[in-house]
Parts: sequence; structure tokens; C-alpha cells
Amino acid sequence: MTAHSGIGGRAAGLTGRRRERGVLDLFVAGVRAGEGRALVVRGEPGVGKTVLLDYLAGGATRSGCRVLRAIGVQSEMELAFAGLHQLCAPMLDHAESLPVPQREALRTAFGLSAGPVPDRFLVGLAVLGLLSETAAERPLVCVVDDQQWLDRASAQALGFAARRLAADPVGLVLAARVPGQDVAGLPELVVGGLAEGDARELLGSVLTGPLDARVRDRVIADAHGNPLALLELPRGLTPAQLTGGFGVPGAVPLDGRIEESFGRQLAALPAQTLRLVQLAAADPTGDPVLVWRAAGRLAIGAGAAEPAEEAGLAEFGARVRFRHPLVRSAAYQSASVQTRQELHGALAEVTDLAADPDRRAWHRAQAAPGPDEEVAAELEQCAGRAQRRGGLVAAAAFLERSAGLTLDPARRAQRALAAAQARHRAGARDAALFLLAMAQAGPLDELQRARGDLLGAQIAFASSHGRDAPPLLLSAARQLEALDVGLARETYLEAFTAALFVGRLSPAVGDVARAVRMAPAPLVPARAPDLLLDGLALLVTEGYAAGTPALRRALLAFRSPDISAEEELSWLWLAGRAAMAVWDEETWHILASRHVKLAREAGALSELPLAVRSRILLHAHAGELEEGAALIAEAQAVTDATGSQLGPYGALGIAAFRGREAEANELIQATMDGVTSRGEGRGVTSQYAAALLYNGLGRYDKALAAAELVCEYDDIGVLGWSLTELVEAAVRSGQPARASEAVQRLSVMTRASGTDWALGTEVRSRALLSEGETAENCYREAIERLGRTRMRPAVARAHLLYGEWLRRENRRRDARAELRTAHGLFTTMGIEAFAGRARRELLAAGDTMRKRTVQTVSELTAQEAHIARLAAGGRTNAEIGAQLFLSTRTVEWHLSKIYTKLGVGARRELRRALASRGQPDTQA
Repeated sequence: MTAHSGIGGRAAGLTGRRRERGVLDLFVAGVRAGEGRALVVRGEPGVGKTVLLDYLAGGATRSGCRVLRAIGVQSEMELAFAGLHQLCAPMLDHAESLPVPQREALRTAFGLSAGPVPDRFLVGLAVLGLLSETAAERPLVCVVDDQQWLDRASAQALGFAARRLAADPVGLVLAARVPGQDVAGLPELVVGGLAEGDARELLGSVLTGPLDARVRDRVIADAHGNPLALLELPRGLTPAQLTGGFGVPGAVPLDGRIEESFGRQLAALPAQTLRLVQLAAADPTGDPVLVWRAAGRLAIGAGAAEPAEEAGLAEFGARVRFRHPLVRSAAYQSASVQTRQELHGALAEVTDLAADPDRRAWHRAQAAPGPDEEVAAELEQCAGRAQRRGGLVAAAAFLERSAGLTLDPARRAQRALAAAQARHRAGARDAALFLLAMAQAGPLDELQRARGDLLGAQIAFASSHGRDAPPLLLSAARQLEALDVGLARETYLEAFTAALFVGRLSPAVGDVARAVRMAPAPLVPARAPDLLLDGLALLVTEGYAAGTPALRRALLAFRSPDISAEEELSWLWLAGRAAMAVWDEETWHILASRHVKLAREAGALSELPLAVRSRILLHAHAGELEEGAALIAEAQAVTDATGSQLGPYGALGIAAFRGREAEANELIQATMDGVTSRGEGRGVTSQYAAALLYNGLGRYDKALAAAELVCEYDDIGVLGWSLTELVEAAVRSGQPARASEAVQRLSVMTRASGTDWALGTEVRSRALLSEGETAENCYREAIERLGRTRMRPAVARAHLLYGEWLRRENRRRDARAELRTAHGLFTTMGIEAFAGRARRELLAAGDTMRKRTVQTVSELTAQEAHIARLAAGGRTNAEIGAQLFLSTRTVEWHLSKIYTKLGVGARRELRRALASRGQPDTQA
């Protein structure tokens, strides 16, 4: 890829544009002042974006900034990370300063080392770190032209980095005709046409003779102030046409007219010159040595360049440059299909197989006049290399072209299926479906056809976590049973995950469970995922008494060090749900913590949103609301980075425990609207949060209605919690029969579990329906059992309920002791609604206590509080940045603000400052 600029005199100048120059001057000034800035320069072809970028680069260089440039080239859109490598190559000497996972991801993406496929977001984080490290020497301005033609992997990485420039003196400017989705939402400078006076001045600057006034007015009107149109429309017209008004372009699109103008100028070139320009247009590298070697193969002489340079169309110097991308486009389009094949064939012959095998293969593919198995096989190898670098879009493109060049129908279908799988993993749903249809139209063997059906089901689930996906996955799993038992069982687990998302909107969970019970056993000793699959199936079909022991064995296997990281990343979320279902809080804690850690370390940012939300929910149930709230900032950062559509379950849980009605209701509504529109019945479990919220606020009728709604369906892992809320709400609403029925349902799962968390919760619920000594014994047993768990809110609620019962028994002194304990626990944890309920009971019991509130670091934002805790817990700035998708310099900037707000002068004082405000320095 090479940068282009105006060639020849005044065309490279800048007429007018005071507003645009002012914006760009302020941009550079901000970068020099230490601010990270991003800007998208948007405008139609020829409107002057490149000239404005030249102005920006010149001003930045004169002001002491380092300037790096890159340009997207249409023919390189399928080569993974080509644009990013062009921009970052001069900075790679700073890569050693990056954290190891980021450095290795970048090296793998650029093909500099072998390694596991890098997560695209980890590559983006590496780019952010590289920009930050480079800017530490002097302010850095990166200029990327024709962003719409960048390869997708590069566009994603640059868009990721652009959104996270904060305290780094880095400016990233991307120019595009129509900006891609990867830079959507960034600040924009929209470049329109020149004012009429400036347009007349620019047109006059390139005229060498008289121009009929009517023609002048027509050109200015047709150009709509587009500078390139003003410069190019008169070119290629004879003096007679210009003075008489003949030959002025008609009503065709402006970029089409500009390209026509370039076409007229190209047509006037000698045949050898035109062929050389067409050859250069077919080569995206801009390497003159390569172009001239290929020209030699085509018998094009050295003198062929001069007419093109004299016409100002192209330049053959240290780099091959075109006046404008439309010149390249017009030149390439002017070549016949046969000519293009000859040009690409010559370029393939002179491209080094060892140094650039992918580009050579791509040229060979463009040169092929028809099916060619040798080239198709070479493209298949290119796809493998692209996949290892994380270039899924490039891999899909290679495989798709490979399939098109394959004559054998069976092999063509096989390659089309591989291309469809790559397109799906790259997030290109429509392209994946097209290729899948192409594959399914060909002769596939049984296993390939089953894999095709599995891919169709996976696409359906990725498109919407709705009711269509589970039966498709179930069907694919059944087909695979006789072909690949291991893949069949993995597909059943995928079907279970999809069914849990659909929840009450489909009978899918039961269908999957019954199918698993009839499916073949694994051919090898059962692995943790196999045990999990069998345990879930047994739980659903035979109940908690039969399923709980099986799930305990599965959870023990997931806690084993023998399980692979790949298996953990794939199934830890589902294993966590199983731990919740069997009331195993210790395993839930271990698995949720490991899930977040693994996802962070592996750079698996597509998995991280689910992991972080599960961890937030665990924090909420453990009464660690500040830690959970801090993770909400990270969850939001991950969501923004990955485009995840997961509901805000973590934030909802924190809001409900805190008793913040307006905030919780807003999140509940957002969850219900979002997930039900996608067919996710799991979203109804947000009503559990509503039941918890209203029990805390003492509005038991609303709590009962919400709890009954969620308890209509056994949502694995959540039903037990919902039943406890139903019991309390029903008793307080004077409906003991409903409460008794809920206790019976609850006891089925808690007694199968046998943990202190389960039995303590059950006996606390039974106490609400008991009287006299029986009730008191139940409350005391609940406090004792729950006190042995990490679930502090459950303990506090046992004290609260016991205190309320004692007050009603007129044992006011004993009641005050229990209620003070409950109030102190709730207040310390920040569980405001239940603390208010305890306070009201205390006042009714004759206590004259003052109202206490939880001390919080209210002056810190959620992100600042999270950074402060991580820093106090010993994390380095680089580690904090990697976790929160920030550069090291941005972390330093946040810490300086934190020090000021907390009144401390150094990192070592953070622990004490946070502790004095009731903020533990835990490491999430």
C-alpha cells in the first residue's frame, strides 16, 4: 500500500477550507498538549480529503509531532492486517515494552511468529499500547486514508484503539468516503464542496486557455464544489469543446464523471504506457522494482512511464503513485478480462514465494482463466496461514476463491463449507449463509453434511439467542452421533446453552436432556464437559435428587488442574450455572474467578462479557457490592469493545441488592425489552431481581407478583433463589399456602444439595411458616449455617427475619440485638433497602439509633474506584490497562486524578485511603 497525493503543481494545493483547516489545527494542538484524539474525515470522492490530510501531516510535522501514514487499497481488503502492518511497521521496535500477551498477539497477527490465533480485540489493545509507547518519545499523529478500503482486521484494530485514546499524546485520523462500522460514533469532520468563489478560483488555476462562460458555469454547477471534479472535468476535452460547449459531461454520478475524465486521459496514452499504468493498478504494493520486473515479462520498455508522468496520472519513482485512487480504478477497469489475467500472471511470476506467498497466490488466482486445482490448493494453504494470524475474513476470502477455482464438485463443496465456517467466525452472517448454501448444493459426505447443519444452527444462535437455535443444534447433534461422538456431545452442550437462553419460551431444555440420555456415551474416559452434559441431562429428566450428585462430579472435574484452558473457556459459564443450581457457592466462586482470569489472559474478549457478568452476580450474592459495581465499568468496556448484546444482568443484580428502585426498574425494563425481542426467555429471570428489590423495600405484593412470574419455570441456577423470595413475599402478604408450596419445591433441591448455603436458606424459609420454639430453632440454625458461607447478605437477612419475629413475639430486647446485627451488616455492605427495613424494625422495637449510611468513595467514578482498588491490590499500571482496555499512560492519568480526590500523594497510600472509606482493595 502506498500513500497517494496530488501529482503536478497546483492540484496538490489547498484553496479555501478555512473551517476545515481550523478543525485540523485544533486537533494537532490538542495532541501536542497531551490529549488523545481521534477524527474521521468524511466526504465524497475527490472532495479534497487527501489534500486536507496532507495539510494536517505538514502542520503536525512542523509542530514537532511524529507523523505516520497508511492508506487502504481496494485490492488488499482480503489480506489480513495488511493496513495495520503498514501503519505499525515503523513502531515495532517499541513492541518489546508491551505485555507479553499483547506483544505475541501482534507478532502473530503480522506473521512474525507462530502462536495461537490472536483475539482481534487483543490485537487492538496491542495497537493501543504500541501507539502509547511510541508517543512517549514525542507526540504522534497517525493518518490513514481510504479507511473504507482497509482490510477488516486492520479496521477493527484501529477502531478499537481510536476509542481508547485518552491521556496519550496520540492523534488518529481516518479519512473515508463512507466510514466503516468500526469507526462509527467517532468525532467526524464532514468535508463538503468548495464555495462558489473558491470553486471558480480553483478552476481558473488549471485552465491554460479561454473557456466559454456557459461551459464554465456548467462545469462549476456539475462539480458541486468538488475540487477533483473541477480539476479533472475539463481535462481530455479539446479546445474546441471547451470554448464551444460541446462534450461537457452529462447527467451521470459525479465520481463516474471523474472516472470518465480519467478514462479519457488514459485512452490518450500510448499503448505501452497504458499497459504499464494498468499493470501498476493491479499491484497494490507500489513497489517499483516489482512493477518493472513484471513489465519486463510483458515486454514493456522503460520509456513507457514518461507519458503517464507528463500527463500527471501516475508517478514511477521511489514509489509508484497515482494522482488519485480513481485513476487507479479507471486504469484497472479499462483493461479487458484477458488483459487483467495477463497482468496478474506477470505479477505472480515476479512475487517472491518465500517472502510473500499470500500475495503471489492471490495474483495467481486473479490470473486463472478457469478452474485450476494447483492454484486452489495454494489458496487453501493461504487460508490456513491467515487463520493462524487471526485473519478470519482473509481466510474466508481465500477459501471462497479456492472453491470458485475448484473443478471437482466434492472438493468445491468441502472448500465452500470451510469458507462458510470462516465467514461465520468472522461475524459475516449473510456471506456465511451464501457459502453454506453453495456447499450444501454439492456432494457432501455424511459428516460434512452434519457439520453444515451444525454451522447453520450456530449461525442461527449467533444471530439471535432465540427459540430457532436449540432445535437446529439438537438436530445437528443427533446427526453427528454416528459420525463423531466427541463433536456430537459438544454440540449437545451448545444446544443446552442455547436452550437455557431461550428458557421458558421453548421446551428445548427438556428436549435436549432427553436426547442426551439416549445418546452414545463418550468413547474415551469422561472429561469434565462430558460429566457436565450427563449431569445436566439427569437433573432435567430425573430431578435434583438424581442430578445433583452427577453435577457435583462434573464440578469437581472442572476444578481439577487437568482440564484444558480451551475446555474451560468453552464451558465455564455453563459449569457456573450448574454450581448455582446445586448451591455450591465455593465452586461457583472458583469457576467464576477462573473464567474471568482465563478470558483476560487469553485475550478472549468475545468470552469476557459473559465471564465478567457472572463474576458481578457472585459479588452481589456475597455482599461485595462495591467490587461488583467496579466490575460493571469493565463489563461496559468489554461490551463497547465487542458489541456484545448481553443483557445488563450484573448491573441489575447490584442495583436490586442496593435497593435502588428507579435504577433497577430501568435495567429490568431494558433487559425485558432487549432479550424478549430476541426470543431470550432467560430475560424473564430479571423478575428475580424485582422480587429481591421489593422484598427489601417492604412492598411485598409487588415482590410476590415478580417472584411468581419467575418461579413458573425451572430456570437452572436461579429458581431456588426466586423461591426464597416468593416464600418471604407470600408470608408477608398473608398468603401462607403459596409460601408453603414454594418451600416444598425449594426443599427438593436444597436437600439434594446438602450445602450450608442450601440448607440454611431452606430452614430460614421454613422459619417464616413456623411458630414458637420450632421457628426460633429454625432461625438460629439458618444463622449458624449461613454464617459458614461467603453469602453475607443471606446471613444478614436471617438476622433480620429473626429480629422481626422476636419483635412480634414481644421480645423487644432480643429483637433489638438481632436487628442491630442485621442493620450493621446491611449498612456495611451497602444493601440500602434491607438496611432501611432493619432500621424501621429497630425503631418499632424501641431503639433510638441514628440513621447510618454506608461510606463510599462517592467522589470517584466507578472506573476510578476500580482502578484505585486494583492499584492498591498491587496491580501494575500495565496490568490495569490490559484489564480495562486502557493504555498505561491513561491509567497514570486516572491515578493522578484519584490521588487528588483521595488526598494522597503516592500509590502506597491508596490501601489506607480506601480502607478508611470502607473500600476493600480486592483484586477482581
